This record gives sequence, C-alpha cells and structure tokens, in this order.
Amino acid sequence: MIAQYLWIAGSVIISLMGTSHLRATLGTTKLHPGDEQLIKDMQSSSLRISDELNTWKSWIGFNATHSAGTMFIGIINFYLALQQPDLLKSSWFLLLLTVVTTAFYVWVAVRYWMKAVKILLMIVFACYAVAAILILCNNAC
Repeated sequence: MIAQYLWIAGSVIISLMGTSHLRATLGTTKLHPGDEQLIKDMQSSSLRISDELNTWKSWIGFNATHSAGTMFIGIINFYLALQQPDLLKSSWFLLLLTVVTTAFYVWVAVRYWMKAVKILLMIVFACYAVAAILILCNNAC
C-alpha cells in the first residue's frame, strides 16, 4: 500500500510539472529569452537540418513536447497505480523503465536546470525508486 501511494505521489508531481511547463511554454513568456534581440535572431536562424525550421520554432516545439512527455509519464503511471496496480506490480519492465527515465531526468536537471526543478525531480525519482524496491521485494518474498 505504501508503494502504491509513493507511485501515485511521484506521478502527480511529474504530471503537474509537465502541465506547468506546457503552460509556461505556450501561455506565458517565462521561457522566452530575456534578450528580445535573441528572440529575433532565433526566429531568423534556420537549423542546418532544414530551412523549414528556425531556432525559435524548434525551441517552442522542444519545450512543448518535453512537457507532453512528462505529463504522459505521470498520467500513465497514475492510471497504472490506481486502476491496474496488479499490472504495475507484476511488470518489472514498467517499474524499471519509469525509474530509469526519471533518473535520466534528474541527471539532466542536475546538469542544466534550476534548483526547484532538480529538487522536485529528485523527489519524483525517490518516490518511484522506493516504490519499485518495495514492490520487487514484496514480489520476491
């Protein structure tokens, strides 16, 4: 039961982080560079892969899809914990994939992101990791 609550907590936190990030990306200027000239430069600079892409569109697109990915991780794991706990408990693959994915997010956050995001992702990782250990230990006993 503790493992289920931890899994739910991690899922809620990362879902809310993704939702907040999507709102900041598409609904505010919080993720825009402070330098207006840089925005103009990004809008006029195409990427080498294709002239159809400029750096600005890519920046917005990357942030939006990153948001969707974190929301998906949280929502699917929330669903599994609430509606399919037996599937989650019996699938070491789903447990491991979620723990490894959030560990990667923590690694990226430590290298590139701000303190609040690092802390929240460390909490998410801890929730998932401890829950997975509890589930795996309970299955082995």
